[in-house]
Amino acid sequence: MDPLPIRFDEHGLVPCVMQDAGTGEVLTLAYMNEEALARTRETGEMHFWSRSRGELWRKGETSGNSMRLRALRYDCDEDALVALVDPAGPACHTGERSCFFRGQTEPVASEALAALERTIADRRAGGGGDRSYTAELLADPRRIGEKVREEAEEVTRAAAGESDERVAEEAADVLYHLAVLMASRGLGLRDAYAVLNGRRA
Repeated sequence: MDPLPIRFDEHGLVPCVMQDAGTGEVLTLAYMNEEALARTRETGEMHFWSRSRGELWRKGETSGNSMRLRALRYDCDEDALVALVDPAGPACHTGERSCFFRGQTEPVASEALAALERTIADRRAGGGGDRSYTAELLADPRRIGEKVREEAEEVTRAAAGESDERVAEEAADVLYHLAVLMASRGLGLRDAYAVLNGRRA
């Protein structure tokens, strides 16, 4: 395996941001030394250097919340890394999905679909009770297909002569019902993303 042209700092470290490969969400930041980077690339599991303990560690070795490496990228200055990962559980030691859960936490547009899929998964697992609209849909797969068809017709009608706001609202309904349909089949929107990426060539 060819070495990456990474410029480690004066302490022999490089910062690495972990990003969920399926949703694009930033999960955490940790530091790697040369050995941690090499082990990560060799094993496909994220390894880091603990600055507080002064030792190498594998993410999840005590918590079980490991991170499987999907892709590793480095910046234009070759002194910072982004690891696209598949997380198995929360990234943060507090139990939060991401270590970045404080500060300005109002959701932004790019977080909407990932948050929606987590809510749908919770409803599919019985969270929120059987009375939720999502749970009702998941219990009736045929109805989900009918709703996707209905909402698709509504967004096309809105696009033909209604306001931009109405188009956005109807498009949101399509995305919601499509996400429920995918979940009912044990799939996620990332499965559709993978198909789109495969068509980019």
